[in-house]
Amino acid sequence: MNTLKELYAYRQMIFSLVKKELRGRYKGSVLGFMWTFINPLLQLMVYAVVFSFLLGSNVPKYYLHLFVALVPWLFFSSSLTGGSVSIIASKDMVKKIYFPREIMPIAYVTSAFVNMLLCFLVIFAVMLIGGTVPPEGEVFHFTALLYLPLIMVIEYLLALGGALLTSGLTVYFRDLEHILGILTMAWMYLTPILYAPSLVEAKMVEHGMGHLTWLYWLNPMTPITVAYRDILYYGQIPHISTLLNAALLGIGILILGYLSFRKLQKGFAEEL
Repeated sequence: MNTLKELYAYRQMIFSLVKKELRGRYKGSVLGFMWTFINPLLQLMVYAVVFSFLLGSNVPKYYLHLFVALVPWLFFSSSLTGGSVSIIASKDMVKKIYFPREIMPIAYVTSAFVNMLLCFLVIFAVMLIGGTVPPEGEVFHFTALLYLPLIMVIEYLLALGGALLTSGLTVYFRDLEHILGILTMAWMYLTPILYAPSLVEAKMVEHGMGHLTWLYWLNPMTPITVAYRDILYYGQIPHISTLLNAALLGIGILILGYLSFRKLQKGFAEEL
């Protein structure tokens, strides 16, 4: 509670850092803030061409199936990699003035979250133009959209926990910044973004590992991705087990990240 009170007291600093991050993200580029929408669209086009046309994916409206999972993933991976250097990037401030050190990863993750919200405008536009793919015999349930803010908050907590953990560790182990780039690339293929989780479960059963399918759901981004796809692609209310799994993993990683950060921050000044 004391930490929350202190963060609230420094809320203006968080708002200022978020605005600075958003303004500086594409500062100096010709298209400027339009890259917020262009980047995910270009990635969508590449993956859609490769998997729909070259590899022959038979998923209906694969572009939407991919897009509703890709945008949240970009937010998470950006929070993990960019947030990892948030303390190092502000080392002069950290060494000279006092403020809750958690502010730096919080500001970075929040700016990335705002960026994701803007990208969702493109998702909604794609949904309106192309429509969704509800299961046979069912229709899109607009009440499913009421669950969208919930899964967004859960993912925000997960991303913040990851950023707190990696930002603290990177101060002591600078190579982690580069390792995370490779780690997130591998993590993406272990998450059902380019495919449905049923494909992995079927392969595990085929190879006699059906009893280990629960391990796949320990990936915190798996239930989050499934929930996004249930809401925006199928137009269904996510299963309570999916939401519960996502919430428990998200909150668990947030607690782990916070406790680790609090312990590691004691040596920040000396390491920086």
